[in-house]
Amino acid sequence: MDRASEPAIPAYEPADVDLTDPSLYLNRELSALAFQRRVLHEALDERNPLLERVRFLAIITRNLDEFTMKRIGGLKQQIEADVTEAAPDGRTPEEQLAAVHETLQPMLATQARCYRDAIHPALAAEGIKILDYDDASSVEQSELRTYFEESVLPTLTPLSFDPAHPFPFISNRSLSLAVLTRHPNAEDPTFTRIKIPPNRPRLVQLGDETRYVLLEEVIRANLDLLLPNVEIVDTALFRLTRNAEVRRNQEIAEDLIDMVEDVLEQRRFASVVRMEIAADADSRIRSTLATQLGLDEREIYDLGGPLDYRDLAELTDLDRPDLSLDEWTPQHHPRLNGRRQQSFGTPDTTDPSVFRRIQDGDILLHHPYHDFTDTVQRFLSAAAEDPDVLAVKAAIYRTASDSQIIQSLITAAENGKQVAVMVELKARFDEQNNLEWVRKLEENGIHVAYGTVGLKTHTKTALVVREEDDGVELYSHIGTGNYHSETAKGYVDLGLLTADRDIGRDLTKVFNFFTGPSLDEEFRELLIAPVTMRREFTRYIRREAQHAQAGRPARIVAKMNGLEDPAIVAELYRASMAGVDIDLIVRDICRLRPGLEGISENISVYSLVGRFLEHSRIFYFENGARADPGPEDDWGEPEYYIGSADWMTRNLDYRVEAVTPVTSPEIQRQLRFTLELVLSDNRKLWEMDSDGEYHQRYPDDGERVISAQDVLMREALKASRSDDLVAGIPGDYPLAGDLCIAGDSIRQAATDTADTLSEVTDGGETAEVLSTYGDRWYIPDSAVYDYAVRTPDGERRYLKTKAGVTDLLERLYSDSE
Repeated sequence: MDRASEPAIPAYEPADVDLTDPSLYLNRELSALAFQRRVLHEALDERNPLLERVRFLAIITRNLDEFTMKRIGGLKQQIEADVTEAAPDGRTPEEQLAAVHETLQPMLATQARCYRDAIHPALAAEGIKILDYDDASSVEQSELRTYFEESVLPTLTPLSFDPAHPFPFISNRSLSLAVLTRHPNAEDPTFTRIKIPPNRPRLVQLGDETRYVLLEEVIRANLDLLLPNVEIVDTALFRLTRNAEVRRNQEIAEDLIDMVEDVLEQRRFASVVRMEIAADADSRIRSTLATQLGLDEREIYDLGGPLDYRDLAELTDLDRPDLSLDEWTPQHHPRLNGRRQQSFGTPDTTDPSVFRRIQDGDILLHHPYHDFTDTVQRFLSAAAEDPDVLAVKAAIYRTASDSQIIQSLITAAENGKQVAVMVELKARFDEQNNLEWVRKLEENGIHVAYGTVGLKTHTKTALVVREEDDGVELYSHIGTGNYHSETAKGYVDLGLLTADRDIGRDLTKVFNFFTGPSLDEEFRELLIAPVTMRREFTRYIRREAQHAQAGRPARIVAKMNGLEDPAIVAELYRASMAGVDIDLIVRDICRLRPGLEGISENISVYSLVGRFLEHSRIFYFENGARADPGPEDDWGEPEYYIGSADWMTRNLDYRVEAVTPVTSPEIQRQLRFTLELVLSDNRKLWEMDSDGEYHQRYPDDGERVISAQDVLMREALKASRSDDLVAGIPGDYPLAGDLCIAGDSIRQAATDTADTLSEVTDGGETAEVLSTYGDRWYIPDSAVYDYAVRTPDGERRYLKTKAGVTDLLERLYSDSE
């Protein structure tokens, strides 16, 4: 199928609704902070094991650091450039910055209280004690002083600020101790900055017990050894965050590597955008830092506690299973672990190659439930060693510092294969790592593309070209996550291994773009940004609206990291007003406001925050699959897609992205199970209201607790141990509801779960319609949908609002009564 030949579909245009109204759009920055509040909740949630709560204290510090560097830094740059253009929600950069600081301050204060009032005493109760220096015994203090003198003091460099010394440079995110000292004959104190050394353990252990003193407290208590012959007037812990939004114009950069190296250097010295400082800091310390760093009052965060919680993650390595989640080891994929079924169910004891297994049928990988090394790494390692492989190509956005993926590509080149690698040098915060890999690849004679002018390459794709008996075959991997063995243990991602020739040809075009002069604008199967993806997603959303307007079942379920693009949000609003049921599982940023009367009543927005970071993207368009198409109709089969792109402007217009259709009924069933499982979660799932506030779903009394990630771990474990299962995630866990269907699903009515109705109306026209068609709707047993309508063809339509029910009933039955 050539997607360029598909006809455009006009937008559904409801009357009397202005979709440019700023009140319909949530602010991107505040939505991002709302996600971070959900992450912080994992530290606050007493249902989580104690060390898991500690882990999330560290995670939220890293996340808010990155938000501050990128988003606050970007807003400050806009303000300094006199940008006054309002965001889709109507806020100017200055208004956004004020709102961000107003939101961020209490979040950091909550984190500090969580540590002080909950985590710290709970750890102590379990024998894991983080002591004040004065709480250590005299013998322990003597040992700490010796440790300081021998192992810490030689690494310290006190930097004073006085007429003879300029104000010192203070590096990004470094923890520092500000010290005021006074010489015996001086009147005014001197400011000195001491960097807490990151190459020394932050948690200084006392003996062999799980008792610790923070390194900054050890330094503070022994300053007389570092700063002799002066009076220590006062001290205060502080920490700076610098702007990460430093750029050079790619259009005029002579060399992309030089440009990236220059950006890395500029980032070290970028302007300070936030200072965290001890709440009891001396006013002279505070004013000196504020003046010298050019900070206004709202950029100064007065906080209690350790300020930087990242190092507390070390505690999660303690051997305390009673305080931790059960360990998880990613499992072998049943299609790749040597147990392959023959046609009559007899286990095949042979061990065919990875390529043979892919030829047997597409394979869905689901990380971290499936082992990255045993799947993706195995695919590329096999390609490197297979004498029949002619070429290997890969797009690298982020990878591990000891990447075996890169080593496989080097091995392939050493074995005489053509190897081409796209390494995105502009992957933020991974630039240095990627630069090093570029140099190593080039040293081994590999063709390396560094990136493309004006675009980031965000695809997670690999292509293997192999000579076989009947000609050259193309084997593709299209994923949602990076080729990174470490993050694959903690990020939820999907990948498709396929021998589909059209997909392989499309990938060939993409890789030719990385090394050639232009990007093709016609693709048979893949959705490629920035050329076809926006157009196709828009068409699929409008197609669902057409189905709804024609009285056919219409549904969209989309799982992604972010929904920010205003045009896509407007298309979803139109589809909702046309009668499409829409479920959006958006981990992070979401501009769309669900549940607005007359606009988004048919849209629900969810977010899942658990032990693994949700990173996969799945898109489901029902396409009239519950209806009965005629022989002339080109609809009637559901469509599933996975890939690297979110519904964000940067992904659709400014990055090279790849999304692939999934046509295998077996894999569609696995994706369907994943979506329905997430929407059934009552342990880690949050639902957004129309004001942008999120509320976590809890099980009712006596209700089965469903945690989607826990279920997927159990299902993957079961599949890896069975000789009867070939699906990576078998998905036979019992779930209520019928939210999606797969391509070969039998069209039959769902079992009624509630045939008797309680009073759900309070009179009026709605009550009359529901009463008139009382035998044609009911209340289903569903955590997502409140109503179900029986259609004339014996199917079921699931809806969320009474207005949607009455509208559908009248469209389906009013003419036939």
